[in-house]
Amino acid sequence: MRKIPNEELGRPTAEEFAVREKLPVAVVLDNVRSAQNVGAFFRTGDAFAVERIALCGITATPPSREIHKTALGAEQTVAWSHYDTTAACIDALHAEGYTVLAVEQVEGAAMLDTFRPEPGVKYALVFGNEVDGVGQEAVDRCDGALEIPQAGTKHSINVSVSGGVVLWSFFCQIYPKRYLCRVENPKI
Repeated sequence: MRKIPNEELGRPTAEEFAVREKLPVAVVLDNVRSAQNVGAFFRTGDAFAVERIALCGITATPPSREIHKTALGAEQTVAWSHYDTTAACIDALHAEGYTVLAVEQVEGAAMLDTFRPEPGVKYALVFGNEVDGVGQEAVDRCDGALEIPQAGTKHSINVSVSGGVVLWSFFCQIYPKRYLCRVENPKI
């Protein structure tokens, strides 16, 4: 087994990435306290080519040394905007035709492992504060909710890790073969 050097991975330039098709998903961060978590969302958003990230309330915005520490430059390749409130952001996304889902443990939430994104639908996924989760006002404005099934005692996952789990699920379901099959005869 040989580790593949960066030069052989076929990564697009920032300019090429800017014009590529994006996953029809916007990420909404509801008062996320940690700039490093924000940076991790930028990096994950770049990896899965999300349309954009909406930073709401107290969520840190670029330029920020702490965001850059984990984003590693992805804050310059993923489109982003800031809203004073998550409610205002959700209202704007609804006006643009997005189906807005809270990633939260709420009554009636769909389990991520059984949820199937509908073709042609643009989704906005709302991720919450590290302590309080997605605020109730934001939950009330959402069209539904997704919950990550868990087996441990904490019943919570770091918000940026949750982002990776949920975005990976959407990516795999929306683009099941386009980006995932790089090797002709994989041996695992």
